[in-house]
Amino acid sequence: MKILICLVLALPGLFSFTLNNNIMQHASEKTGQYATINGIRMYYEIHGNDSGIPLVLVHGGGSTIPSNWGTLLPLLAPHYKVIAMELQAHGRTGDRNAPESFQQDAADVAALLQYLHIRQANIVGFSDGACTTMEIAIHHPAIAHKIVLISGNYLREGMVPGFFEGMEKATFADMPAPLTEAYLEVNPDQQGVVNMFNKDRAKRMGFRDRTTEDMQSIHAPALVIGGDRDVITTRHFAEMSQVIPGARLAILPGNHGSFIGERLTFEAGSPMPGITAGIIRTFLDGQP
Repeated sequence: MKILICLVLALPGLFSFTLNNNIMQHASEKTGQYATINGIRMYYEIHGNDSGIPLVLVHGGGSTIPSNWGTLLPLLAPHYKVIAMELQAHGRTGDRNAPESFQQDAADVAALLQYLHIRQANIVGFSDGACTTMEIAIHHPAIAHKIVLISGNYLREGMVPGFFEGMEKATFADMPAPLTEAYLEVNPDQQGVVNMFNKDRAKRMGFRDRTTEDMQSIHAPALVIGGDRDVITTRHFAEMSQVIPGARLAILPGNHGSFIGERLTFEAGSPMPGITAGIIRTFLDGQP
């Protein structure tokens, strides 16, 4: 049964939270580690407790762990063992002499979990990370226990009009300053952040539609989450929840990333990241 959750009004104080960047930075200093994964030196962090099924967080384009998950991770870590990584050419993770691709990102996440001796996990992906999470569920199905697809798309036409035209014309000068700053905070390599932008742009421009057969092959219980002012249309979120067998849908008030507290669209004092964390927990902890 599909569940449609539409939160039009956010009640102040509901799932209230406090953001503390110092706490997040201190936690990263204690938990950050590296592993050689498919030929690159990958940075990852482990937070939370060891009970239950691990939770994997897969970031979006142009992101680092703090910029993408700095608000949501502290809300989830008290309840799960949380593994977050920085993908190829992002933040503290190295690059390879090959383009980025959703397929390679999925293979890298799968290899990291194998390295950590984790056979199965719940996986939450945002934006490009949601596309990678779909790739994992389709081509590495044994790994995915449940999946949460936040602001992802499976068809090019799911993006708002003009998205790909704008991306085609984009240069590094168009990269949002908060994301550039977030990269340089963890890796002061100016050429590295330019390289990340170029590879992310090429990956997005090369996006290929997933077939209905691919999407219907996803057997992991799935929750699709999107914003009512996202860069993906609400109609596409609804269609995605219909094509994935048994998927559930939550449309939340907000734009791309605001309801998870992503740095670029973070709204100070907003209750939405707490609400989103509560929805994710309800899905992960409930019956399939």
